[in-house]
Amino acid sequence: MENLVVVKNEDVFTDSLVIANGTNNSHKSIKNLVSKYENEFSKFGRVVFRKEPFATAGGEQEITYYELNEQQATFLMTLLRNSEEVVRFKLKLTKEFFRMRQFIMEKQSAEWQRARLTGKQTRREETDVILTKLIPLAELQGSKNAGKLYRTYSKLINLVLNIASGQRDNLPLSYIDAIKFLERAIENIISLEVDKGTEYHQIYQICKAKCQIIRELSFLPPIEKIGLLP
Repeated sequence: MENLVVVKNEDVFTDSLVIANGTNNSHKSIKNLVSKYENEFSKFGRVVFRKEPFATAGGEQEITYYELNEQQATFLMTLLRNSEEVVRFKLKLTKEFFRMRQFIMEKQSAEWQRARLTGKQTRREETDVILTKLIPLAELQGSKNAGKLYRTYSKLINLVLNIASGQRDNLPLSYIDAIKFLERAIENIISLEVDKGTEYHQIYQICKAKCQIIRELSFLPPIEKIGLLP
């Protein structure tokens, strides 16, 4: 799903490709509008022109587009001829800009900061259990790469929640809380299963299955709909 608005460097952006697709205009015509009124667009901030590779049947090519802040995007929308489709998209884009600004405000709140801090403490406690209980068990059971279990379990959380590495500081409170809950669950499962003498590969499978159940019961919005950049 295409993100209409993304957060980057504590600000919100869309781009000329998104607006072209959303208003059923050619990207060339949208770029031409930005180019024609570049002086006006620059009054709302630097006009950023980006290039990005994309795959085609004939091989990889490059597409160029404008990155637009909220004011620039709003100005661009005023230059388009109104139709039912354009009006619907304007409403949708406005709602997305508002939603993403709400996220920025949430991230700056004391509640979000506190949740992130306690989440890091939970992560340390999970790591301690892996170090003191799981790795010794894995080595006893013949593992030659037990030290890599830290990364294995870190990647498990990202896999279950479908988040990219390095993205945790750019997630809404609901995801921060979910990560903390999952890491606490993993810590408890590892401790319990190691005490039972469960085979270490099987412990991972147990953690993965239970984390997936927790994820399903959390009713989190799909990460691709959040529209965040690391």
